[in-house]
Amino acid sequence: MVEKSPVRPTDDEARGLARALLTEARHGALAVLDPETGRPAVTRIAVALDLEGTPLTLVSDLSSHTRALRADPRASLLLGEPGDRGDPLTYPRITLAVEGAFVTRDSPDHAVLRDHWVARRPKSKLYVDFTDFSFVRLRPASAALNGGFGKAFELTADDLHSRNV
Repeated sequence: MVEKSPVRPTDDEARGLARALLTEARHGALAVLDPETGRPAVTRIAVALDLEGTPLTLVSDLSSHTRALRADPRASLLLGEPGDRGDPLTYPRITLAVEGAFVTRDSPDHAVLRDHWVARRPKSKLYVDFTDFSFVRLRPASAALNGGFGKAFELTADDLHSRNV
């Protein structure tokens, strides 16, 4: 007997939901590989989309996840918050396979990203300019979307781009 895949074909509704989860996210769970042990480690990070719609975070060199991303840029990012009522697993969420790309301070777009970030997170103005802080673009390679019970989708990087939603 051939088992039917629980993953649905990706459609515009799934792309739209994925994009909404990306756009609305203020925090996410970032999974990295510890460079010393090779074991997975998960941390909560602040997140926003850059001007091109790529997930962006601001990290400190004091953080273990920053060191891990510098050693191996492959990571996973979980976005989506449960609602106030009912089973948290019935709410939409997306897990992105990403590659971290650090933005250097001498990069032409650093100032633009800084202003964009501070506009969305005014309290970050207190530390955004500290020399140990860096912006990291979390470039998606693929994603697994759970749109709620029985609504599983596999998305490509192209599916996640705003021009396709």
